[in-house]
Amino acid sequence: MASVYQERADELERFEFQYGLERGRLALAQDLLTDALSLVGQHGVYCQSARQAGKPAMDIQLIVKLLGDTKELVTDVMAEIRKKQNPV
Repeated sequence: MASVYQERADELERFEFQYGLERGRLALAQDLLTDALSLVGQHGVYCQSARQAGKPAMDIQLIVKLLGDTKELVTDVMAEIRKKQNPV
């Protein structure tokens, strides 16, 4: 299996050009997290909880929470880098 740097070379190049090296890589990570959240969300529609009607299975809920938390952290790091690069 190829690395993310090979598989996503075009996207990575675009983000790095647009945001700089660090923020560009974080932007790609954020896009990948968004894609993962979407896929897990779709999976959650089919894997319903036996205990909580209309909700995804507990493992799906935990995965969505962890991915969402990770995405929030990446967003915050991107904002901090931007502040340091462009002080007001």
